[in-house]
Amino acid sequence: MPDTGTWVVVPVFNEETVIADVVAEIRTVFPNVVCVDDGSRDASAEQVAGTPAHLVRHPINLGQGASLQTGIEYALRRGAERIVTFDADGQHDVHDAERMAELIRGGTADVVLGSRFLEPTEPVPALKRLVLRTVAALSPASRKLRLTDAHNGLRVLSRAAADELRITMNGMAHASEIVATLARSSWRVREVPVTIRYTEYSRSKGQSLFNGVNILFDLSVRQR
Repeated sequence: MPDTGTWVVVPVFNEETVIADVVAEIRTVFPNVVCVDDGSRDASAEQVAGTPAHLVRHPINLGQGASLQTGIEYALRRGAERIVTFDADGQHDVHDAERMAELIRGGTADVVLGSRFLEPTEPVPALKRLVLRTVAALSPASRKLRLTDAHNGLRVLSRAAADELRITMNGMAHASEIVATLARSSWRVREVPVTIRYTEYSRSKGQSLFNGVNILFDLSVRQR
């Protein structure tokens, strides 16, 4: 039976070649999908408009953090009981999200985070593994929560957690900001293994080591 209480938020920026397929896969499990087009310069918005997904548009590119906050607020206004954050590049598996949402439905967690390192089924590219391990090792919040993968875009939040979450860092540093918020909260946070599909396309959208260092720098400055 489709999970109508869960809404999936997909931030979109220049994903015209894959976004319709990603929406179609998500809707095999979750009928409620909101795509936030973040000022794309291609036909991403038109591709989303051709699907049953809800489309929200930013007139200019604000960053993935801003897109997630916009999508979360949109879903909450429409009565979402749980919210999934899901990347637009096709790297996530909707059945992982389904398992994660079920943990919240069952009352065993308030926030469930995906990890590609707990039970890896596909090799993580060496540079990406170095970046992600470095971020997790240097982040006090990640260490407090004992996270193995602090920058996985697949998350599921209960309504209460989503309603209190405020993402203020518009760029990629939002992921570290979310983890820092979780570490300060009383929410029950659980990390579970998920699969990441490293296609040629998704690899091209990944973070470099330089960007990973920038994420840590931006977060440390903001916290001060």
